Amino acid sequence: MAKVIAIANQKGGVGKTTTCVNLAASLAAMQKRVLLIDSDPQGNATMASGVNKFNLQNSITQVLIDGKDIRECVVDKTSGGYHIIPANEDLTAAEVKLLDFLVREFRLKNALAAIVDNYDYVLIDCPPSLNLLTVNAMCAADSILVPLQCEYFALEGLTLLIDTVDQLARAVNPNLKIEGILRTMYDNRNRLSADVSQDLEQSFGDLVYKTIIPRNVRLAEAPSYAKPALYYDKNSTGTKSYLALAAEILEKDVLEAKRHAAKAAAQPKAKAHPAAPSTAPSAAAPAATPSA
Repeated sequence: MAKVIAIANQKGGVGKTTTCVNLAASLAAMQKRVLLIDSDPQGNATMASGVNKFNLQNSITQVLIDGKDIRECVVDKTSGGYHIIPANEDLTAAEVKLLDFLVREFRLKNALAAIVDNYDYVLIDCPPSLNLLTVNAMCAADSILVPLQCEYFALEGLTLLIDTVDQLARAVNPNLKIEGILRTMYDNRNRLSADVSQDLEQSFGDLVYKTIIPRNVRLAEAPSYAKPALYYDKNSTGTKSYLALAAEILEKDVLEAKRHAAKAAAQPKAKAHPAAPSTAPSAAAPAATPSA
């Protein structure tokens, strides 16, 4: 079963879509089966994956509102080697229509169940707000990856997001957790970036990825060519950083799987109860045949 990661931050311009597209491409390049779900009405992840958002037959809107089979909405040919469920501006109206459904928070989770076993990772690109689309993504996700620009107000927004995750975990998704905090658009010439980065490490410890995504021109240029940075300039520092992030995530998942296996092995096994003695009468022995 796939690990479902929602990439979310209610603050815009922190690199959510850039992270979603380039992480998907990096994981796919490492031979992982990856599905990207574009849940942002801007449709930027769709365009950056080489899919024209202005010419969609099916999109995430049909899944959420019309109940269309999610398998019919998957685009399996992208410029990044992963599959995608695209989005466009039609998704803006979908948020309002979601209010008409009784179990509106679980529309995406219920639909995703049909294909989640086909992938190793499902990445969901969330809009820059804590609306119903983001809540749907968080209800469907196992964890939240938070891209964070190292600036003064970022920490305040992060606290709000973590509070929201805690509330959703208590109310509708008890397994939801923070996957990690990713420092993006990092400028090592800027003292503020270094100070905020240090504060993050002190406050959140191992939740902060060791990988740091630098401010990089190639990362900014790649979407205009409708492809991830890996297929635009594989030698750029931005590309190498997202490959490093993918490797870090895979390593953490392997270690976590080993911990779970060790914990399961340490659990005392239930002892088998001895079989109760049979109370049925034994069969009579056959009579001896007399000699001739």
